[in-house]
Amino acid sequence: METCKGLLLLMVVLVLMVMQGRESEGQLAENFYSSTCPNVEFIVKQAVSTKLSQTPITIPSTLRLFFHDCFVEGCDASVMIASANGDAEKDFTDNLSLAGDGFDTVIKAKQAVEALCPGVVSCADILALAARDCVVLAGGPAFSVELGRRDGLVSQASQVAGNLPEPNFNLDQLNTMFAKHNLSQTDVVALSGAHTVGFSHCGRFSDRLSNFSSNSPVDPSLDPGYAKQLMGACPINADPVINLDPETPDTFDNAYYRNLVAGKGLLSSDQVLFSDSASQPTVIDFANNPGNFNGAFITAMRKLGRVGVKTGDQGEIRTDCTTFNS
Repeated sequence: METCKGLLLLMVVLVLMVMQGRESEGQLAENFYSSTCPNVEFIVKQAVSTKLSQTPITIPSTLRLFFHDCFVEGCDASVMIASANGDAEKDFTDNLSLAGDGFDTVIKAKQAVEALCPGVVSCADILALAARDCVVLAGGPAFSVELGRRDGLVSQASQVAGNLPEPNFNLDQLNTMFAKHNLSQTDVVALSGAHTVGFSHCGRFSDRLSNFSSNSPVDPSLDPGYAKQLMGACPINADPVINLDPETPDTFDNAYYRNLVAGKGLLSSDQVLFSDSASQPTVIDFANNPGNFNGAFITAMRKLGRVGVKTGDQGEIRTDCTTFNS
């Protein structure tokens, strides 16, 4: 009898947990600001377009900022906080390479929104909208963004370690990290497609070009011609940036996957998506069918945008994205 009661209590607790999780997701809605700031999407897109006209780095830097934000403390703009003590999320080693143009894109968009809808729209939502707009402005698929996130109250560099994928991760490591955020292997492959734009420092992949292993100085999964090209572009004692997509670096398309099939994935964590037989079929599918990639990317971005969101009376609506209200 006691066992039955215990099982019943456990079932009730589990049901309540599932309902609570759904309720949290349910508080996000595409029309969240329809009555409080109906033009927010137009305002943000205009700000992103203006920033893009000033520098093409706007696109990859804003997309990367969104990803780094969501994987630490959830999608709550905690990565935007600036600390006088140098101990905020953005100060952690892996985040020091986040380009300032991504931060500036969100700051400028927030200022434009505040001018018309003061104290209404969160920095977290503005970052999510800006990331979507960057995809579209680079030629990628259009999609709706769920809104209603609130800004987080915590931003600590100490919380970043172990929560962002490393450039040498294998598929199992990628899957494990993404699974913590309810993202599947297909989501891993699809979100990695954002590397169709942007760049990386030579130091993030130089180990693939020399002393890779005792049997092979150069990573054998690299196309030999591409490896030679990278060697020439990455001189010793220098750390320049190299396009992640050598074919169409400024266009959001499926060329990234065709590059992987050709052995031209810049990072080890890129190329492993093709090298590993578990994910290879998805890479080949996306390489041959841009529509399939676009659909999977939209699904993955919407799922990513729900990670660890603060809603209702959680968090705050920051006036300035770089500082807490109090």
